[in-house]
Amino acid sequence: MFSNKKKKDSQERSEKSAVDLQRIPEHIAIIMDGNGRWAQQRHLPRVAGHKQGMEVVETITKAASKIGIKVLTLYAFSTENWKRPLDEVNFLMDLPVKFFDRFVPELIKHNVRVNVMGDEEQLPKKTQEAVNNAIEQTKDCDGMILNFALNYGSRTEIIAAVKNIATDVKNDKVTTEQIDEDLFAKYLLTGQLTPYNDPDLLIRTSGEQRISNFLLWQIAYSELVFTDTFWPDYLPENLYHDIVVFQQRDRRFGGIKTQKGENESK
Repeated sequence: MFSNKKKKDSQERSEKSAVDLQRIPEHIAIIMDGNGRWAQQRHLPRVAGHKQGMEVVETITKAASKIGIKVLTLYAFSTENWKRPLDEVNFLMDLPVKFFDRFVPELIKHNVRVNVMGDEEQLPKKTQEAVNNAIEQTKDCDGMILNFALNYGSRTEIIAAVKNIATDVKNDKVTTEQIDEDLFAKYLLTGQLTPYNDPDLLIRTSGEQRISNFLLWQIAYSELVFTDTFWPDYLPENLYHDIVVFQQRDRRFGGIKTQKGENESK
């Protein structure tokens, strides 16, 4: 067992040393997938996977903060997840209570501020209270933002933004001529993350290769990395590896590279 720990520590150091600290993605978003399948492979109830997944959130949050990431957005609960069995939904609604109760002191220690985006009004009262308390307790932290997408759906977010813009146009607060990408982005839930609204890197664990109604507007030019690792098995070395994959990509944002390495538009 001690040998395994030494091996894992060595692998983590190796992956971390490969990261170019001068080109760290400022905003990483993660679709934390595979909790249920991780549990089923071990003949455990699905909720055991969610419990282990919560432990991984703590580990990855610390690793992301230490390496200099500005925003870490985690897809914690989607608007579609209400379709799951009631006992699983109830367990998921209890997780923020348990998570923040024990982890907020660590977040403060690491200067991490909590943010939540999604329809909080539909959440149970105890979940809302846990979220709001964590936000209040970490409000003075000015390091990394730990942004939970909780009861979040991108299509719902976009429709709400359109309605709010329409209302503001009707009330003469905005003209149609003013509507552009920058204005629209301010009406999205990620507007509160400015200037890090859009993820540089989107990671999905568990081998699935779909977006699942997550940040559809914001990931227009994000680099996508899909890993076969289930979320409960995702370790800091996995994060470092995925960052290295990101750093090896040629990000042109619709342009081309000149001989000097600068972007030109087509």
